[in-house]
Amino acid sequence: MVNEICVLYREAQEESRKGSHIVSKDEMTGVQALEHKYPDKLPLPGLYARMEFEYIRHGTTSLIGFFDVATGRAQMPYLNPTRTEEDFVAAVKTLVGTDPDAPWIFVCDGLNIHKSEALVRFVAETCGLDIELGRKGKNGILKSMESRADFLHDPSHRIRFGLYSKAQFLDEPD
Repeated sequence: MVNEICVLYREAQEESRKGSHIVSKDEMTGVQALEHKYPDKLPLPGLYARMEFEYIRHGTTSLIGFFDVATGRAQMPYLNPTRTEEDFVAAVKTLVGTDPDAPWIFVCDGLNIHKSEALVRFVAETCGLDIELGRKGKNGILKSMESRADFLHDPSHRIRFGLYSKAQFLDEPD
C-alpha cells in the first residue's frame, strides 16, 4: 500500500508541474465555534500560563477542506453552517476559480453530495460540454448516482472527480 501511495504522490507532483491540480478533500461537520470567556492567566515565576475552562458557544459550522496532493498544502477552506450539495459545488467553484483554465482532479469519498446533479451541471458548463444531461431520476447522465459518478470520473473532462471508498484504500471489501 505504501508503494502505491508513493507512486500516486510522484504522479501528482508530475501533473502539478504540467499545470494540473490534484486535490484531495475532506469535511468536518458540526465544528463548534467556541470563545474563551476570560483571558488566560499569565504565568507566575516557575509556573505555566493557565487557561480558564469556561467558554461561550457561538454555534457550529461545517468545514470543507481541500489539500493539494503534490504539495500537501491546504487550499481555500470553505466554512458554512451547512454541508449540502450546493455548499460543495460552491466550494469547488471557488477553488476552480483560482485557476479557471487548468485541469482539476478532485479525490473524494463516495458521499452523495460528491455525485450530485448540481455538480454534474457545474462540470458540464465549466468544461463547455454541450450535451443533454437528462433528468434526475428519469434518464441520461442525471438518472442515477452511478451515472452521475461515471460522468464526473470521465478522464476526458478538464474537471473530474475520483470517487473512492475507505475500503478501496484499505484493500478491504465494501
